[in-house]
Amino acid sequence: MLELMRKRRSIRKFKSDRIDQAIIDDLKEAVLRSPSSRGNRPWTFFFVQDAEVLRKLSGTREKGSAFLQSAPLAVIICGDEAVSDVWIEDCSIAAIILHLAAGSLGLGSCWIQIRNRRHSTELTSEDYVRNILGIDDHLKVLAIIAIGLAAEMKPGHSYESLDHKKIID
Repeated sequence: MLELMRKRRSIRKFKSDRIDQAIIDDLKEAVLRSPSSRGNRPWTFFFVQDAEVLRKLSGTREKGSAFLQSAPLAVIICGDEAVSDVWIEDCSIAAIILHLAAGSLGLGSCWIQIRNRRHSTELTSEDYVRNILGIDDHLKVLAIIAIGLAAEMKPGHSYESLDHKKIID
């Protein structure tokens, strides 16, 4: 796990290759195995592979979501605050599990923040995504995770570049 974390970087350029269904099934299993406070599992995951829907979702934010258009898979992570008061934390844990699972399966990934972001001055990113996917009002949209075969190579962050002052012994 630590070796995977040493190599992992956010990837925003993807090859056009589709992801094998067995790998997508593994990603689905990984998010469903994510830890959850009191086992409440307040999440719902939308796995999107349709190119036209991905194109629409790439316009989710004013800046920072356009690269989604080149990804063969997007996972929209939603939570139900009526199920758990810590839905944000639980869904964030699931998102990082998804990133690490994707990396372990040879895929690149990148988080697109949706919660508290804007599509335009008139519309939130959350409402924009909700409208495209027909997401029920009781679900809150936390993030979109773009996933695919990396079309760019980035070295991991060196040990020396880590902010060791953040650790207090």
